[in-house]
Amino acid sequence: MRSIAFREALREAMNEEMRRDERVFLMGEEVAEYNGAYKVSQGMLAEFGAKRVIDTPIAELGFTAVAVGAAQNGLRPIVEFMTWNFAVLPMDQILNTASKMLAMSGGQVSCPIVFRGGNGSAGQLGAQHSTAFESYYANIPGLKVISPSNGYDAKGLLKQAIRYEEDPVIFMESELMYGDKCDVPEEEYYIEIGKADIKRAGRDVTIVSYNKMMKVALAAAEELKKEGISAEVIDLRTVRPLDWRTILESVKKTNRLVIVEEQWPFASVSSEITYRIQKEGFDYLDAPIRRITSADAPMHYAPNLAALAIPDVERTVKVVKEVMYTKK
Repeated sequence: MRSIAFREALREAMNEEMRRDERVFLMGEEVAEYNGAYKVSQGMLAEFGAKRVIDTPIAELGFTAVAVGAAQNGLRPIVEFMTWNFAVLPMDQILNTASKMLAMSGGQVSCPIVFRGGNGSAGQLGAQHSTAFESYYANIPGLKVISPSNGYDAKGLLKQAIRYEEDPVIFMESELMYGDKCDVPEEEYYIEIGKADIKRAGRDVTIVSYNKMMKVALAAAEELKKEGISAEVIDLRTVRPLDWRTILESVKKTNRLVIVEEQWPFASVSSEITYRIQKEGFDYLDAPIRRITSADAPMHYAPNLAALAIPDVERTVKVVKEVMYTKK
């Protein structure tokens, strides 16, 4: 094991798969000459050359269409969006072409492509650069949606997506996590897509989260421990397919469920989890399922208002105590 940054884990995943398979290439804005907007692709141009690490114009719809066409013709593109907020522009290619082609071609044409980049809020970037998009893409049949919380999971899941997935994968990172350190093994490894991970075992309440909100969930569990409340914390890792069975098995033990996510509340990931668990595990629940989401409004630029809009440890602890029916 060695400690590397989140961005380095992503880079290692791409480097290893590009060395293994010459069909894999990276394209996006500033990925080559500038070494990536967040330095995820640092050094890749020097190793692989301009035919496999490709700087694109600021034209997301155009270069996404090129990549989708390449994937349908036997290549395996990785498309980096500087932020998923900019991927609203090529939604036509992602929704109407990439996700539907296998079905529309009667199983004859697959689209092995990975779309990746920064997602969600990242400080004072304003409303147009601060949306979390997991539930948007998870609502589209034909796509798989990955949203990791640490470098170890990110590397294993990204390698799995690049090497083995024959259909489009949406890979959502966090700009605030690119510098986070994590222990990653020297040896090669892959992580199966669609499997949640229990990051902390507990007996009193289940807390589910993903991406950078896992920091909130784990910190809340630490605070609850001080008051004698044992929280089990589950990291979804993959939003679609959703591993609701791991959550259900946890709820059978704890009898309580709290979900923490950065999505807006309406039609969110927590909405789907809540439906699944109340349908399959209603008899195991000793309290209503509760959730903490971002405020149902565009993100403000002002830091004090942004802080109010995003889930935090204090509010998470408060909600857990409410489902525990304690006033401690």
